[in-house]
Amino acid sequence: MAAKDSRSTVASISTSPSLRAPPVVGRLSVVFPPSCLPASVLVTTTPVVVGREPDEGGLRVPHETVSRRHARLAWDGERACHTVEDLGSFNGSRLDGQALAGAGQPSQAQPLNDGAVLRLGDALLVYERGAELAWPEAGEVSRDAVPGVARAMAAFRTRLARAAPDPKPVLIIGETGVGKERVAAEVHRLSKRPGPLVPVNCAALSPQLVESQLFGHVRGAFTGATTAHEGLFRAAERGTLFLDEVGELPLELQAKLLRALENGEVQQVGSARPTRVDVRVVAATNRDLAAASAAGQFRADLYARLSVWELRLAPLRERRVDILDWLQRLHQRWASERGAGAPPSPGFTADAAEACLRYGWPLNLRGVERLIHELFGGDDRGVEPVTPERLPAWLTSPPATTDRPAAARSGADGDKVTVEGSGSSARAPIPTREEFTAAYERLDGSVRALARHFGRDRRQIYRWLANHGLKERPPR
Repeated sequence: MAAKDSRSTVASISTSPSLRAPPVVGRLSVVFPPSCLPASVLVTTTPVVVGREPDEGGLRVPHETVSRRHARLAWDGERACHTVEDLGSFNGSRLDGQALAGAGQPSQAQPLNDGAVLRLGDALLVYERGAELAWPEAGEVSRDAVPGVARAMAAFRTRLARAAPDPKPVLIIGETGVGKERVAAEVHRLSKRPGPLVPVNCAALSPQLVESQLFGHVRGAFTGATTAHEGLFRAAERGTLFLDEVGELPLELQAKLLRALENGEVQQVGSARPTRVDVRVVAATNRDLAAASAAGQFRADLYARLSVWELRLAPLRERRVDILDWLQRLHQRWASERGAGAPPSPGFTADAAEACLRYGWPLNLRGVERLIHELFGGDDRGVEPVTPERLPAWLTSPPATTDRPAAARSGADGDKVTVEGSGSSARAPIPTREEFTAAYERLDGSVRALARHFGRDRRQIYRWLANHGLKERPPR
């Protein structure tokens, strides 16, 4: 009987909400300063202390601004998330730009969202959570071509490695500037096809000549066709044809592309006979082709044929742990293109690095390239570390509100944020969905605290709650 009671006790403890295993693990990674890299720790249900001399199993950050036991991460079963609290550190802690507590005073535990930026003294860390943390690494994929240690990248490289040797089409989905062409080149390399990689920007093809450009034409097929043209499909024989921005192809041409994929044949403009081709197609788009198919703007059968292997490349804002590494990588490329006259990277101060981590990067890697050129391409190219004052206004200044009676404004992730009737340009900026959700969790869903935090009327906070599918939480 005692044994039975003991088992019952153990069972009740193991299923207690506060001890139940989280649905996913978390990872905390140091991203700044470079002298502390690499350093990361997985976080499950066991509390993890971060500091200069943490407990066993903690994360060591050997920086003079970090206290011996600076902060602690723990699992909160009731809120189903990891939390962070300052342990009374000397230099304090910040979560997504907000102070956890005053220097030397412990703080209350605050929930951690995926991609949260944690600052301990002058050290910067990024918290991630997701099932992708458990994915095995695909060693055959080049880390130079598809770099990154973010949680989504290991899963992405694993699927890329599986798709590359298969002859079926690959569809790469991602926002503008995420690096889709680099992925296409790596798919071609791993496919070991002997022919060339032929990139095509479908959005730049001439609407009048797009069929001829893709499939070729015979001499005299139309006015001005004084010579025959083999077309891009045949130019990629035994290789890979990369159709970038495939969602921009006109509907009438999509049927011919589908036939080429299904039968392995193309028909030149003006020719009565099709020609066999041995071409592997890799396509890329920043459009939602499933939605475009449902709306009749893209052929559903072509979408099904292209997406046998579908690879989604996450935007940079979902890979915050890799942002500073991309700054370094693209600066090195920028400098090598300019030879010995290019200035070396002077590094960033903690404040400037934190600003880069918290920026939304709507242009992704193109935005990083723009930042590098603005920092190092002018006459004032000193070797002093980059401070927030040197960062361009588009990276540090929040978007200004308008004086127009606006019905809605898009957040960083495309969701609509309602704006009150009319407002002055001096009002607090409209938060993105990410910023609002982070503040909602940090302030425990209090409408009063949110109104004070954003400098808005409570009625506006209720509107934002409704827009983001959130509810006011009762006070604890």
